[in-house]
Amino acid sequence: MPELVVTALLAPSRLTLKLLRALMWSLVFSTALVTAAVYGCIALTHVLCRPRRGCCGHSRSVVPTCLSDPSLGEHDFLTLKSSGLRLHYVSAGRGNGPLMLFLHGFPENWFSWRYQLREFQSRFHVVAVDLRGYWPSDAPRKVDCYTTDLLMTDIQDVIQGLGYSKCVLVGHDWGGLLAWNFSIYYPALVERLVVSSAPPMSVYQDYSLRHISQFFRSHYVFLFQLPWLPEKLLSMSDFQILKTTLSHRKTGIPHLTPNELEAFLYGFTQPGGLVGPLNYYRNLFRNFPLEPQELSTRTLLLWGEKDTYLEPGLVGATSSRFVPGRLEAHILPGVGHWVPQSNPEEMHQYMWTFLQDLLD
Repeated sequence: MPELVVTALLAPSRLTLKLLRALMWSLVFSTALVTAAVYGCIALTHVLCRPRRGCCGHSRSVVPTCLSDPSLGEHDFLTLKSSGLRLHYVSAGRGNGPLMLFLHGFPENWFSWRYQLREFQSRFHVVAVDLRGYWPSDAPRKVDCYTTDLLMTDIQDVIQGLGYSKCVLVGHDWGGLLAWNFSIYYPALVERLVVSSAPPMSVYQDYSLRHISQFFRSHYVFLFQLPWLPEKLLSMSDFQILKTTLSHRKTGIPHLTPNELEAFLYGFTQPGGLVGPLNYYRNLFRNFPLEPQELSTRTLLLWGEKDTYLEPGLVGATSSRFVPGRLEAHILPGVGHWVPQSNPEEMHQYMWTFLQDLLD
């Protein structure tokens, strides 16, 4: 068929897609402005209630002691083959079994896997990495440095750079989104997948379009599409919004000590420390709309029934995309968003059972 005819036949579809994307971006930025106004009021209230803290965040100069706890493993850096970036990671149990690689969410870092590092180092080589953009890993500032393709290549380079051809990949929140994508991009490198509090991106997209309640739960995503303003709002009153997110009595991480809270905040308080993490969100809509994908990697999915940010209905929506018999999903009653930290013993029991045949 002549190229001119093909172009003419495809023109209506291309025009429709362009119009759909234009509509999507107008909606995203309109919602972002409204959300920014709400968060601006919240940040200003924090400043007025705590005037001694001032309007800006204060950079920490002393690293919290819990970040150097020797029971969690050894600290090291890995230079990635593809990008040349240096990523920080904590490693324990080398030589004890297969590689178990942990990917954290936001606003977190490698320390969010402290319970799992202790639990699984006896039978696995456990590695918790600080993703690109998160202190002390390298943090390019451009939004284009945080596309899905680049982040997938990072994970591939970490696995191979550590000397392995496959791994048990474990992710929470943003780390879970990356883990889902990686199992689709590089299925041969993922022996098993364990995900907590994160759906595949295509499932999240379709579910949110049909459930307005999930749209409202994800309101902060729209704020983070804006340049520089989110960084400013999150840092006001010495990072009070982040403090509340992590330590709120009902929705935060239970029993988080002041030292542990500072372990999460430390990297974000460094100059430019929020730019990289928020650039992940600024790439969320880059490939909209996403095509539905059939999932086949053997996966354990753990979900908190009381998750503040993600509805339990996403579990059923994820199950509908799976090859039968490949997904084991559990909704934990009364549990919130921070499953690896709030309910580590329950998570560990499910993981040991799910992974037992790898160790026999």
